[in-house]
Amino acid sequence: MKTITISLGSIDKVKSFVNDISRFDNDFDLVSGRYVIDAKSIMGIFSLDLSKPIDLNIHSENNIDQILEVLKKYES
Repeated sequence: MKTITISLGSIDKVKSFVNDISRFDNDFDLVSGRYVIDAKSIMGIFSLDLSKPIDLNIHSENNIDQILEVLKKYES
């Protein structure tokens, strides 16, 4: 598992983020405080405080470089 910090400050950024990670078969969790939600769930993401950076847990080892390249634009 790898953890990175991302920022999803706008509705367009959230939609783009979900579209980007949905291309991968891996599991992704967003962690904000004591809340952990499925990162592929738009409704779940909107339940978080998007004004602060959020930790993204990537449950993958084999294609992590490809995933990190796609997620670069969301890193805070």
